[in-house]
Amino acid sequence: MINFRSIHGRLFLIFLFCMLGLLLIVSFVYYQRATEQIRDKMSSVAEKNISQTAGLFDLMLKGYDSVTKSLNSNNELMKLLRDPSSDQTVEGVNLERRITDILGAIFYSRNDIVGIHIVTNRGKVYSFDRSVGATVRDHSEQEWYTRLQRSTGEMIWLGVYPHSLMSGGIEKSVFAFGRQLFELSALKSVGIVLIETDADAIVSALSNASLGPGSNVVIQAADGVEIIRTNPVQSDRDRIPLGWPGPLKTGEVLMTEREDAMITAAGIRTADWTVIGITPTRDLQLELRETQRFLLSVIIVLVIAATALATLVSRSFSSPFKRLIQQMKQVELGNFKGQVRVHSYQELNVLVSSFNRMVRQMDELIERIKLASISEKNAQLQALQSQVNPHFLFNTLDMIYWMLDERENDRLGKVILSLSQIFRYGSEWEEASRAPLRRELEQLRHYLTIIETRLGGRVHTEFEVEERWLGIEVPKMCLQPIVENAVKYGLEPLDRPGLLRISSRERDGKLEIAVEDNGVGMDEETLERIVHALSGERVSQVADEAAGPERKGIGLQNVHSRIRLLFGESYGLSVRSRLNQGTAVTVTIPIPPERG
Repeated sequence: MINFRSIHGRLFLIFLFCMLGLLLIVSFVYYQRATEQIRDKMSSVAEKNISQTAGLFDLMLKGYDSVTKSLNSNNELMKLLRDPSSDQTVEGVNLERRITDILGAIFYSRNDIVGIHIVTNRGKVYSFDRSVGATVRDHSEQEWYTRLQRSTGEMIWLGVYPHSLMSGGIEKSVFAFGRQLFELSALKSVGIVLIETDADAIVSALSNASLGPGSNVVIQAADGVEIIRTNPVQSDRDRIPLGWPGPLKTGEVLMTEREDAMITAAGIRTADWTVIGITPTRDLQLELRETQRFLLSVIIVLVIAATALATLVSRSFSSPFKRLIQQMKQVELGNFKGQVRVHSYQELNVLVSSFNRMVRQMDELIERIKLASISEKNAQLQALQSQVNPHFLFNTLDMIYWMLDERENDRLGKVILSLSQIFRYGSEWEEASRAPLRRELEQLRHYLTIIETRLGGRVHTEFEVEERWLGIEVPKMCLQPIVENAVKYGLEPLDRPGLLRISSRERDGKLEIAVEDNGVGMDEETLERIVHALSGERVSQVADEAAGPERKGIGLQNVHSRIRLLFGESYGLSVRSRLNQGTAVTVTIPIPPERG
């Protein structure tokens, strides 16, 4: 929190208020101008949309009109409709089939036609629709039929109905229209044609005139009857003013504005209809709201920028004091290496110099104490190391070996020599933490020499490691703990000779070294605990519990952790085992690129 009684706080407030005042004035002027421009733009868009929608309907209705004219101008169809052949004769059946074939050809010429129906003056109905295809049936007079009968050949646009007028299986909205059919040679009526199209095409065309989700578009006939509207009437806002807009000329667009809505209208000359768009004020203000949100976002960004700039200016005066406070907090946390560098007021410079001098003296004192402690620990370690000299142990074992060799005790000599090599290999950690796979396997052979001698030949070992992998470096002592586990807990309890196999294989760019035995194995619960532990828990503890309370040595945790530290998380150990069948532990390490 800023302390407004300080120099930093006072300067911050003055600078911030000046910038915010200028920002508010500019924002208010911009908002007024943007409001006027958006209003003019919306009026222009509304007029353009309603005019385009009227033109679209003209084209659509002309297309429907051409369909009915194509029927009236089909001489073959007119001749067939005039033919009074009996329906019970073969000739009558063929006549009906030829008529429905003509209707079917026109039906499939357009995708939006739902049904085509011809009612002859004899009351016979020939239909082709989506529900049943081609049909012939009788007809009873309805209101729409009377309208078509009273016409004199002009197109009659009946309007939109909730379901088909002639087809019982079509329960969706349809747009119906028709006319009387005349034989052109005799100018005599032969019946009427009724065509039903999908009303979705009408609704889709009306949606072009919509300016927003709340807009309502209406088609009104010349007598003021509504043909269709996109949304039902929900309030007085959706009602059209009585007597408005009146007759419109071709291409003429009218517009009126009310408190709650803007109304536009344009004429559809093909059907003597008027398309009227009613757009509520809230939809007209959508773009204005976008402008408001944009302006608000800009104001917020500028306020943040002004605050940051005010903070920067005020902090330039108070930063020397803050740097001194920050360094004092670092000293409290134990960091004595930092120094405060300030060139400011004379009194502050004296304070900073005294503080830096005090921190240096404290750091020197702490370093002296640490050096004294380290010297004492080193002396203790040297005293402990001098008690057991590894080289003395190597020399003693070599001496025993040569004494046994002179007495021709080869078996015991090999054991002593192997033990000497094991001690020597294990004590060379100062050279490196890795060793070639060749040396690691030699170490295993020395170890197995002792084991095979101790077990009296009950364990047989096979090495199946390819020559090309012997030069790859592996973590030192990574295989012996695994072999030790296999011998002690897998092969020793056997009442039969055991087999231990050490093999290698390449898989997915990785080298896998497998240590397999045919010993007693592990049950599923023990194996599951070890595998779960290798995924991230305390592996050594779980493995020790699985193996028994007497387990000693480096353990699986050591080997697994060292491999992952050296090569990454995707490498390490994996264990497979089945009770009374054996156990397999796989060491996975990367293959160097030059050997891949």
